[in-house]
Amino acid sequence: MSNELSPSSAPLADENQLIAERREKLKALRERQAQGLGVAFPNDFKPAHRAAHLHQDYAALDDEALQERAIAVSVAGRMMLKRVMGKASFATLQDGSLGETGGRIQLYVTRDAIGEEAYAEFKRWDLGDILGAEGTLMKTKTGELSVKVTRIRLLTKSLRPMPDKFHGMQDQETKYRQRYVDLMTDEAARRRFVARSKTVGSLRSFMTEHGFLEVETPMLHPIPGGANAKPFVTHHNALDQDMYLRIAPELYLKRLIVGGFERVFEINRSFRNEGISVRHNPEFTMMEFYAAYWNYRDLMDFTEALVRDAAIKAAGTLQLSYGGQAVDLSQPFQRLTIREAIYQYTEAGAHVDDAAWLISALKKLGMSEDKSRLSTRTLASLQVLYFEEAVESQLWQPTFIMEHPTEISPLARANDARPEVTERFELYITGREMANGFSELNDAEDQAARFNAQVAAKDGGDDEAMYFDQDFVRALEYGLPPTGGCGVGIDRLMMLLTDSSSIRDVILFPALRREQG
Repeated sequence: MSNELSPSSAPLADENQLIAERREKLKALRERQAQGLGVAFPNDFKPAHRAAHLHQDYAALDDEALQERAIAVSVAGRMMLKRVMGKASFATLQDGSLGETGGRIQLYVTRDAIGEEAYAEFKRWDLGDILGAEGTLMKTKTGELSVKVTRIRLLTKSLRPMPDKFHGMQDQETKYRQRYVDLMTDEAARRRFVARSKTVGSLRSFMTEHGFLEVETPMLHPIPGGANAKPFVTHHNALDQDMYLRIAPELYLKRLIVGGFERVFEINRSFRNEGISVRHNPEFTMMEFYAAYWNYRDLMDFTEALVRDAAIKAAGTLQLSYGGQAVDLSQPFQRLTIREAIYQYTEAGAHVDDAAWLISALKKLGMSEDKSRLSTRTLASLQVLYFEEAVESQLWQPTFIMEHPTEISPLARANDARPEVTERFELYITGREMANGFSELNDAEDQAARFNAQVAAKDGGDDEAMYFDQDFVRALEYGLPPTGGCGVGIDRLMMLLTDSSSIRDVILFPALRREQG
C-alpha cells in the first residue's frame, strides 16, 4: 500500500478555521483529562526504535519472515501522511532519524487490533500530530516495511495545519523564518544540517589529531579587534562600559600562543554589523587556528588538507558540483599573488602596475570616485580593489591568493624581502573567500605602529578600521614565537559542501527583518 495524503481542505479552507477546529479537539482532550480519562500531553512514552534503523535492519526480510519472527517495536514521531479506509488505515510517522526513507515508517492501524474506541480517536487525529505506536513489523502487499499497530497514543496535539504535501513551503523567507516547519517537511533541509553537524565534528577531530587544543575565548570584547569590520555595540551595566560583540577571536587566540599553548583553535560565532546577502549574515561561524613555528605556506598546506578531509567526510568525494558546475578538490590548489591573478584573469597585462589605468578600469566597473576615493589610494590598494571587482568571481577552482598589501593587513607579518606586502593568503572556491591566513606579526613595536595607522584611518572616517589594543601590544612585548594563523568560514564551507546558493540555507536561524503584524 503506497502512502497517500488523505483528502484535505487545508489548501482551500481558511487557516484560522482549521486552527480553531484543532483547538476544539485539544479542548476535548483537556476535558477528558479533567475527568481522569487520560492526559492531554502525556510524557511517559519511550520509543525504543528509530525508523531508519528499522529499515536498515529489516527491509530485506519478506512478510512471511517478519510474521514468523514477530518483531515487537515501539516508534514515535510526527504523522505526515494518513489514509483512512473503513476498519483499516495507514499512517506514516516521521522521526529524527535519516536514511533512504527519510526517517519515516508506515503504520498499519486496524479497528480489530487496537479497539473500536481507540480507532475512532485515531481517525480524529490530524496531520502534524505527534504519535507513539507499538506493534510488530510486517510487509504490505507492495513490500513496504510497516508496523502492525497494537497500541497507539496521541502524544502532542498539533494546532496548526501542515503545508500542502505536494507543494510544501513555497516562500523562501518563510522557510528561513519558520525553520521548524521547513525541517519537518523538507528532507533536503534536514540532511543539509545533519551534514553541517558532521562537518563541524570532523573539523574538530582533524584539529585535535594534529595536536591542536580547542579553546573558548570571550564573545564580549572591551575593544573590538582581529579584523577590519564594524562591530555591534552593547553596554555592560555593572562595569558601566561599552562592550563589543567580537568580530574575530584572533587577538585572544594569539595571547594564548604567547602564554605557551603552541597550537590552539576555536569554532564559534563572530559578529559584524554589516550587510546581509547570500554570502553574509551578521553572525556567522568561524574556525580560527594558530600554530607556533608555522608560516603562511605551512598554513596553506594544512588548510588544503583540512578542506579535503571535510569534503570526504561530509560529501564522500573530492569531485563536487556547485550550482551545476564542477569543483575539483583533488588537484593541488592553485597559488597566485594578487598581481598574478589580475594578469591571468583580466586583460590588464602590463597595466597591472599602472594606477591611472586601474582607476579608469574601476570606474568602468561602476565604482565611483566620491564613494571609493580612488584618486587618493595607493597602487597596492587599487590592485586589491580591481582584484575584488574583476577577478574574485572567476576563481571557481580552489585558489590561494597571496601577498596582500601591508597597508590593509595590520596583523600580518610583512615579507622580509618586499615589506610592502605581507605573508598572507586568502582561499577562494566558487568565487567566494573561504579562508584567510597569514604569518603573524610578532614585532610589538611594528604592531603598535600599525595600530596607530588604523586609529588615524578611523579618525579619517573609516568605520571598519581597528582600535588600538594596548593589552595585545603588551602581550607581544612578552614575546610571541613565530606563528601562523588562519580563519575558515564554516558557513561558506557548508554552502560548498551542500551545494547551497545562499548562506541562509546553511544557518538554522539566519538574521531576518522583524516580522510585521
